[in-house]
Amino acid sequence: MKRNHSLSLILGASALLVLAASPASAADPSKEISTAATHAGLAAGSSDLKMVHTHLQHVINCLVGPGGAGFDAAPGNPCKDQGAGAIPDAPPAKQKELQAAVGMAKTGLGQSDVAKAKQEAGEIQAALSKAAM
Repeated sequence: MKRNHSLSLILGASALLVLAASPASAADPSKEISTAATHAGLAAGSSDLKMVHTHLQHVINCLVGPGGAGFDAAPGNPCKDQGAGAIPDAPPAKQKELQAAVGMAKTGLGQSDVAKAKQEAGEIQAALSKAAM
């Protein structure tokens, strides 16, 4: 009985080591793009400029990831557990259109007119929804 218990502990420990050494599941950039599109939609539907800007920053955070230019952890990262960011996780052919969406989000962040910022957010949502396909 003691021998079986020891064997179970060894097998259990081995399984944990294998899991710890295995890379995290492959990131799914379409999920990150979809989350970014959702936040662009939330920005477009927000009633005040602060919330528009918060959701536009979420868009940037999802697209560039924690190591990317423009990432700001302060408002949060809704894509935190989805990967390294849609741009670093996406195939090279898709990265250019995602970079364009980041540029649009940065333009929206620079807007002081809520209507213009919301319009930019709507355009980002449309572009990202198309990119997610």
